[in-house]
Amino acid sequence: MEGLKAILRQDGPIPLDTILECAPGELLALVGPSGSGKSTILRSIAGLYSPQEAEVTVNGKVWTSTAAGITVPAWRRPVGMVFQSYGLFPHLTAAGNVEAAMSHLEPTKRGRRAVELLALVNLKGLEHRKPAELSGGQQQRVAVARALARDPKVLLLDEPFSAVDKVTRGRLYRELACMRRQLDMPIVMVTHDLDEAIMLADRMCLVQRGKILQAGRPDEIMRRPASVEAARLVGQRNIFPGRIEAHAGDPARTIIDWRGRRLETPHLPQWPIGTDVSWLIPPGKAVLHRRGRASRGDAENPVTGTIENQIALGDIVIATVRLDGEETRLLTVHLPRHAAERNRLASGEHIGLSLIAEAIHVMPAPLLTDRRQ
Repeated sequence: MEGLKAILRQDGPIPLDTILECAPGELLALVGPSGSGKSTILRSIAGLYSPQEAEVTVNGKVWTSTAAGITVPAWRRPVGMVFQSYGLFPHLTAAGNVEAAMSHLEPTKRGRRAVELLALVNLKGLEHRKPAELSGGQQQRVAVARALARDPKVLLLDEPFSAVDKVTRGRLYRELACMRRQLDMPIVMVTHDLDEAIMLADRMCLVQRGKILQAGRPDEIMRRPASVEAARLVGQRNIFPGRIEAHAGDPARTIIDWRGRRLETPHLPQWPIGTDVSWLIPPGKAVLHRRGRASRGDAENPVTGTIENQIALGDIVIATVRLDGEETRLLTVHLPRHAAERNRLASGEHIGLSLIAEAIHVMPAPLLTDRRQ
């Protein structure tokens, strides 16, 4: 198989139950909270950690196979790795740091190759500066150039942007996006920043307790998380219980009983009538009814409730609403600031909302051992 494939399993001390693939030219992001096993997965690929059961292949070549008794040592693996702390040698120049990773090249070729790689990461002219003379973003670029100096078959990035400020981070995002076009190799990036993964990755894996909960395109995972646990990892807050009541209408719709409410969704025939489910709606898909005038959305899953609190963040107002009826969970709503101001919304205000049917996503109900929704 072309590209990277890794199967990693163990019960402890760090649980792993992971299968992942990354094609040449693809950037795969591993996303999850601290302690979820993301960095351990990366280190296992690099040969810096040995799980109890593992099989790692790159372009069909076996790097690790516990079943076959094969373990290629880390120093022999053509892998480039960028750590969160960069790990540059303080006494060497930028070029010297890059050359330090070129033991596979003849000494006479190293200087020219170091200059080429530093130019690739936009550090032309800074070859003779030491790390202390470089900004955080420049040090990060040196670390990337050094990782590429090994002529790797796989590039591994472990929280590569966490040590720089927001402005520098944005610039580095753009540079990585441009540089990727010249790198025909799998790139696996560990990050806890969901926005970072959405911006940079072709695919992402949600990791929890060493297990991949879901893998796919970032936009698809955000819109359609596979489980309540995955939904929480991507920041979805409006998760509610329900039961499939009917499939009816022309065009066909699915009806969910939501604590006595009748909730319409797109037709979901894969869910049998009577099935307990969980469903979610993104905060931006709850449409405010205009004060004193019915809106076009009033007939689509209308609900009413009282604003418990609200906060303005730029052009968006985030409001939490305590719904009328039996539902005890709060509904989080993102409203355009101009709409909130036009309707003079305030805490304690009683409002009406419509939950857009096409935006409702249905998932399996959590197991009895995880009824935290």
